Amino acid sequence: MAKKKLTLDDIFNDDDFGLLESKVQKSTVKTDEERLIDSFEEINLFIDKNEREPSNSSMSEYGLMAKLKNFRENEEQKKTLKPYDRHNLLGHVDLPKVTIDDILDDKDEFGLLNTDEDLSIFKYKHTPKPDKEKADFVAKRKPIKEKDFEKYEKMFFKVHKEIKEGKRKIISFQNAEKNLKVGQYYILDGILLYLESANLKREEIKIDSGDRIRTEGRTRTIFENGTYSNMLFRSLGKQILKNGKMITPSYEAMNNELFVNAGIVAEEDIETGWIYVLKSRSSNPEISRIKDLYKIGFSNTSVEERIKNAKNEATYLFSDVQLIATYKVYNRNANKLELLLHKFFAEACLDVDLYEQNGQRITPREWFVVPFEIIEETIQLILNENIVNYKYDPMTKSLKMK
Repeated sequence: MAKKKLTLDDIFNDDDFGLLESKVQKSTVKTDEERLIDSFEEINLFIDKNEREPSNSSMSEYGLMAKLKNFRENEEQKKTLKPYDRHNLLGHVDLPKVTIDDILDDKDEFGLLNTDEDLSIFKYKHTPKPDKEKADFVAKRKPIKEKDFEKYEKMFFKVHKEIKEGKRKIISFQNAEKNLKVGQYYILDGILLYLESANLKREEIKIDSGDRIRTEGRTRTIFENGTYSNMLFRSLGKQILKNGKMITPSYEAMNNELFVNAGIVAEEDIETGWIYVLKSRSSNPEISRIKDLYKIGFSNTSVEERIKNAKNEATYLFSDVQLIATYKVYNRNANKLELLLHKFFAEACLDVDLYEQNGQRITPREWFVVPFEIIEETIQLILNENIVNYKYDPMTKSLKMK
């Protein structure tokens, strides 16, 4: 009897061990487009639940509102997101029309169809090398339970309010080693964040140009969108340098933390006075024409009480003054801070002679021609113990590295 010839169907159907079965594996790594769509879907889900757009009534809603605003202002993102816009949040969007010719003429941008080169399966020409630092940064931001996030939400709301009232400023971020500090706020990719804690250590690294000491360790960083991360200190610093800003401390925060951060004040210490910054309201042309003229002084009584008789005292240039800022201090360290500030700005000291009614000449020594933001920055440099690395340049009215 002639042996039956096998067909291709016979061969493919005779696969008891499933060797010929092929399952497409899905990548767990999301593309930029997928992350964009996921972000937009958060807004859709919010509207599904609340039947309204997110507002600024809470910090969690504020983050969604900010995202939606950015989507509406980005024409390219609108084209990507419009097919998922079930609430018509983006309005009319002109989507490109794709024809059959466009599909057939689509170029092989990655050269996947080229067969005239080395086809070795061990060469990965089109696979980028993993960026460990970037992966650490984007890897895992975990959600915070709503109940646990309540205290942070109030903190973020207060910071937004203080920025609006001018009590805090948004400034450029430079030198992560110096300016990335626990307890302060920053902006990264348009999102406010709070550096809650950091397990830091100083380590020595060897490079061609010589050994260097740098700070490294894990942080706990809280974001205003209700997530947190334990990214590396240096990774966080580099990302803020690349696409972020720094939020200055409020005057109130500086009041409460003066010398505490420097390890000088203990719980049992007693508040004994204030460092204050004043601006003169003198009508004397020799005084009123001077820009950035401030008095830096110390008082062991309330500053308001101290300056109420300013117009009759030479130390206040015989005129009323405007209180610009006060900084609460403890024990006798305030005297040291005052003297240090005076010494630091010595070259910018006001040089003018005034005369009392009896004709006696007075030369005030506590008035300095220095921009107020420089005075603030100098106090911060004293607190973080970096003041020894700087000097004040009266010509440019700026701080310079020594």
